[in-house]
Amino acid sequence: MKIDHDLPQEVREIEHIEIPVADGTRLAARIWMPADADSRPVPAILEYIPYRKNDKTLERDFARAPWLAAKGYAYVRVDLRGCGESEGVMTDEYTRLELQDGCDVIAWIADQAWCDGGVGIVGISWGGFNGLQLAALRPPALKAVVTICSTDDRYADDIHYMGGTMLVDQLSWASIMFGINTLPPDPIHVGERWREMWESRLDGSGLWLKTWLRHQHRDDYWRHGSVCEDYSDIEVPVYAVSGWADGYCRAVFRLVENLRSPAKGIVGPWAHKYPHLGEPGPAIDWLTEETRWWDQWLKGRDTGIMDEPPLRLYMQDHAEPRTHYEYREGRWITEPSWPSPNVTRTEYIPGADGGLRPGAAPDSDIVEVSSPLWVGMHGGKWCSYAHPGDQPADQRQEDASSLTFETGPLEEAVEIAGDPGLRLTFQVDRPVAQVAVRLVDVAPDGAATRVSYGLLNLTHRTSHAEPEPLEPGRTYTVRVPMKHVAQTFRAGHRIRVGISTSYFPLAWPAPEPVTMQVHLDGTALSLPVRTPGTSKPGDFGPPRAAAPLPLTMKEPAQSEWQVSEDMDTGRYTVHVRDHEGGAHIDLQGLFHSAEGVETYTVLPGDPTSAEGEVTWTHVMRRDDWEVVTVTRTRLWATAETFEIEASLRAKADDEMVRDVSWRESIPRKLV
Repeated sequence: MKIDHDLPQEVREIEHIEIPVADGTRLAARIWMPADADSRPVPAILEYIPYRKNDKTLERDFARAPWLAAKGYAYVRVDLRGCGESEGVMTDEYTRLELQDGCDVIAWIADQAWCDGGVGIVGISWGGFNGLQLAALRPPALKAVVTICSTDDRYADDIHYMGGTMLVDQLSWASIMFGINTLPPDPIHVGERWREMWESRLDGSGLWLKTWLRHQHRDDYWRHGSVCEDYSDIEVPVYAVSGWADGYCRAVFRLVENLRSPAKGIVGPWAHKYPHLGEPGPAIDWLTEETRWWDQWLKGRDTGIMDEPPLRLYMQDHAEPRTHYEYREGRWITEPSWPSPNVTRTEYIPGADGGLRPGAAPDSDIVEVSSPLWVGMHGGKWCSYAHPGDQPADQRQEDASSLTFETGPLEEAVEIAGDPGLRLTFQVDRPVAQVAVRLVDVAPDGAATRVSYGLLNLTHRTSHAEPEPLEPGRTYTVRVPMKHVAQTFRAGHRIRVGISTSYFPLAWPAPEPVTMQVHLDGTALSLPVRTPGTSKPGDFGPPRAAAPLPLTMKEPAQSEWQVSEDMDTGRYTVHVRDHEGGAHIDLQGLFHSAEGVETYTVLPGDPTSAEGEVTWTHVMRRDDWEVVTVTRTRLWATAETFEIEASLRAKADDEMVRDVSWRESIPRKLV
């Protein structure tokens, strides 16, 4: 990372300011702008998220915001209602009130003396989501969007449900927000009101996992905020960014394909990260690229960015299977549109001998698979954060208990770019079943690297909104889409497809053990094969940023990911520990630490034995003021219901302020 200590102009920071919205609630903001912006107004860039501008995201903001401010922008970092020092209570993600507040904030920014009236919105993850959602509401001052690691489809392509299967990351994510929602505002900014504001949050935020589990199908709850419902609602230019290791890469392709407004996309090798912090590397000089976008659409300068191809992808080379990569070998490519004329579909036909051959005659055999529930233990997370363990390990163990087909050694390299898919013709013996499909790169020594994967709840074969039970013994044909990817399979390697009837703890298992019969004459792997050498763009430059935030680390950040088997009971367990570190923010005299522990267990043959438990512990401290909160969420299921136990304990200066527990039972609906 190149640190720009000498920025091109002096920057002024407003550490805390309160923005009134329509109902009188005041939202907290931190603003960086050129020192002379009051006399020479500039466009503004809004980042609008719940992750606490005064502590949890300050290190990241400190490296971005002054850099962009020095390029002639006011960077306005606003906490959502009920977060950080903002008033009110947050009861869910992407609510109508959140979006109305966002429109009010944009109008307020445009009306300030230091703003020239033009506003862009940027964000990663939550801020990428609501940036698209706000653009669809068309607030007059909003001129452009940068959306990073986000989605246009809150049901079928988010952390909640994938292909109609319930993602276990839904439990993880609900637990993360459960912990964040217990944190108080900083008394240094809100004074004695902090206690009243804090207790309102503790009492009013609620149990989000319960809400999400009550909406197991695509209904109006998920349609709200899903801009894919009508892409024409967005009329401003959109730059969409993600990474292959992230959970959200597919939305980049849909946005570039479907938006009527100007659109560009980048997908790198990264996990859930800003591209200038991208890991696995190579990270890129994203701030320069982002500035070109803002200059084009907020300052009216022709930067040439729209003369370049609309889609840039990182074509990954083979990598040995590891659960964490610092760097992925590969090269950047461009596509003139999406779908791309450089990409054609090639079908590979499975055979009863386990072969996988392009253009082969279909085999009439029927083969069977019933996977033990530990298949998936080496699958990593749905959304990788580039932590050790959260990307997929060597797939040989998973493949050994799956139905697999593979090519012979490739005579020449094969490049793919886009979404692989499997046409699957099958029968099952239960009314509720799921399938997991994995695309694997097999090296000459047998090492198996997962390239992509897909999940489908087979009761959702025709509709996510109105699923239907399966009829045991009846033959069906479905298409199982996999995540988009750009990947080179080297000459001498083999391409393998693996099929399993479960994939825990990435997806919650079906309620009963399932045996699937696969009809080979109606089954085929479809690969988006790309013509190599069709574009050779230059690389991005190395990443740049402003000077880092002064921090004193009191406790090191640590991540652990362990998979174990109890040789007595046969129970498999995944144990994950994520300690964000204990940091003293020197400028504010504030200490903050957060630690999460996740445990997922299952018996190989009993889906009702699956269980997940997540605990988060947060500490905030300044001088003799201290707040400690501990949240715990446990999820398990019977064949008929999902069961939740949760608790919240909050202390201030060793005084117990809240000790609350929940117990909920929610009917399963073909999940």
